[in-house]
Amino acid sequence: MTALPTLLLVDDEEHSLAAMRMALEDDFDCLTAPGAEDAMRLMEENFVQAIFCDQRMPGKTGVEFLSEVRERWPETVRIIITGYTETNDMIAAINEAGIYQFLTKPWHPDQLVMAAKNAAQLFQLSRDHDRLSLEMRFMGKTAENKLEARRRTLREGFGFERVLRAPNSPMNATVELARQVASFDVPVLITGEAGTGKDVMARAMHYASLRSDQSFYELNCAGLPDEVLMAELLGAKKGALGGAPSNRIGLLQKASRGTLFLNGVDTLSPQMQLILLRIATEGSFEPLGGTETLTTNTRLMAGSHSDLAPALASGRFRKDLFYALSTIELSLPPLRARIDDLDILTRHILGDLAAQHSKPVEGLTNLALEFLGNYDWPGNLPELSNELTRMLILSQEPRLGPELISRHILQADPSVSGRPDPFEAGLLASEGTLKDRIEAMEARILRETLTRMKWNKSRAAEELGLSRVGLRSKLDRYGVQQPGKFDPAEEEED
Repeated sequence: MTALPTLLLVDDEEHSLAAMRMALEDDFDCLTAPGAEDAMRLMEENFVQAIFCDQRMPGKTGVEFLSEVRERWPETVRIIITGYTETNDMIAAINEAGIYQFLTKPWHPDQLVMAAKNAAQLFQLSRDHDRLSLEMRFMGKTAENKLEARRRTLREGFGFERVLRAPNSPMNATVELARQVASFDVPVLITGEAGTGKDVMARAMHYASLRSDQSFYELNCAGLPDEVLMAELLGAKKGALGGAPSNRIGLLQKASRGTLFLNGVDTLSPQMQLILLRIATEGSFEPLGGTETLTTNTRLMAGSHSDLAPALASGRFRKDLFYALSTIELSLPPLRARIDDLDILTRHILGDLAAQHSKPVEGLTNLALEFLGNYDWPGNLPELSNELTRMLILSQEPRLGPELISRHILQADPSVSGRPDPFEAGLLASEGTLKDRIEAMEARILRETLTRMKWNKSRAAEELGLSRVGLRSKLDRYGVQQPGKFDPAEEEED
């Protein structure tokens, strides 16, 4: 569902604010403020498209407030509502505050709604204009400058900077090897579980290579029938594929002089392995349904979701094809082996999600990051992105807390992620009695359950089969406390 445009209504008269909100709330997300100070605070906390502001208010006038808005948020459409029409006020409003429209009191609801819709449309048109203006700068350059700008933009957007990692990340060694071999025109095999970013690494190597001014194509072979795969890769003659009325150009021709990344080569059938072997060793092929031999000058990069050693040993994957594709082999670690990268990964993904969904976010709390680090992430980066999307959608605060995390992740055993759990290790190695060790584990279960329940003790007690008095007694006994401040809206009365 598309988010409604946000309006800020400013008037010191309460009944006027209520009337404006009633007229506009069906079509807009309305924020209200009784004066300039409160309105400025709302502007800092929200993404506002248009402001309807009364001119005569205690403290700052509408023109004075909107003049400040113009300096800080020039895109926001500014509209004055006034019961007075002095010429001097109108001139000041136009010159100082850049007012888009004057509305006089008393206004009609239809008039207000129409003004708001026009303002929201103007805001969007202004943003589109700025974007198009930026794009037009590149169109006016010479061909040489445009090509260089394109190369630089692509390198910055798809280069090794896209492979996000911490200073001590296990990904660093792989990236350094990829940088070293990127400019050598040899085949590269990239291995790693699905979702580890093999396509991102292949693209980064392309834009760091001597072919960076040519096209990059990728094709995931997993799950594609041979006929479809051959048509995509080799092309097809007229009528060869389902009676197609025209010839189809394959990726090998499109990517000639560029780079083609074939992901999922571990799933190829024996027939497709033989075809790919000829392409990798000779650079020649015949389109589907054709007899003419074509050649290609494509740099091949291949991706495998699994270790090919067992397939080589059993004969399921051709050894000669393996050697033809793997002059250089890169292995990408799974996300569970990159837990130290979670901080930078979550910040980057949340930044993209916030822009995509127009929902401001400041990041994750330390406790939320700790719980995410306890999970083994079998789905790797796509699973992390899905979880962060879910948390962002459900969030009511700019900083996302652990109560938003899916239950199966919240309850994950830290040892599964490959990282030793200090608490569990200490518990097993301690010399305390069985009763003491069980109570320590009980305290941990209490903390995890309360975290998931946003510290709602009634709900936690119900799930754990305890009374509220019994739960509070255990919390006091074990010293389990909520991190940070309590939110009275979420915590029931004790």
